[in-house]
Amino acid sequence: MQPAKPKVKRDKTPEQALASLMRLCARSEKSTGDAMRLMQRWGVAPATRQDVLQRLLNDRFIDDERFAEAFVREKIRLSGWGARKIATSLRQKGISRQIIEQALAQLDPEANRTRLREQIGKKMRLTRYKDLYDLKNKLLRYGLSLGYDYETVLEAVGEAVKNTDTPCDDFF
Repeated sequence: MQPAKPKVKRDKTPEQALASLMRLCARSEKSTGDAMRLMQRWGVAPATRQDVLQRLLNDRFIDDERFAEAFVREKIRLSGWGARKIATSLRQKGISRQIIEQALAQLDPEANRTRLREQIGKKMRLTRYKDLYDLKNKLLRYGLSLGYDYETVLEAVGEAVKNTDTPCDDFF
């Protein structure tokens, strides 16, 4: 067995980095943080990264507001994430709080509750449990891990287990 080859850091000129980022941004939304991380990985000199980024911003290849809105739509529809998990992920990508709040304002609370109920119901059918208390704990942790707030998850779990036949009133 051969040893793994170390990752070689490709040095790109600012022009090559700009062209590569233009191609990437034309295919999918990227944030300013994503662009900076890519340029760092490509070995672009720190002094020129900001110039390349400013050119991408001026030409509207990168727009953090547009990125945040697309990210929120994708994570809600495809991944079923809640607002907290989405906000945390956007903060990790370097998006400002103001832009995050604007992007999260497009959320429909009722649609979120419906989506959470569906996910909790699906998880309930697939979960093994000893008793109802164990099931409620597992469903509660699952809902919280998706990024929904505690009260909403508690309500959804309560509705989901209401139709089960084993009594367990000491949980809530």
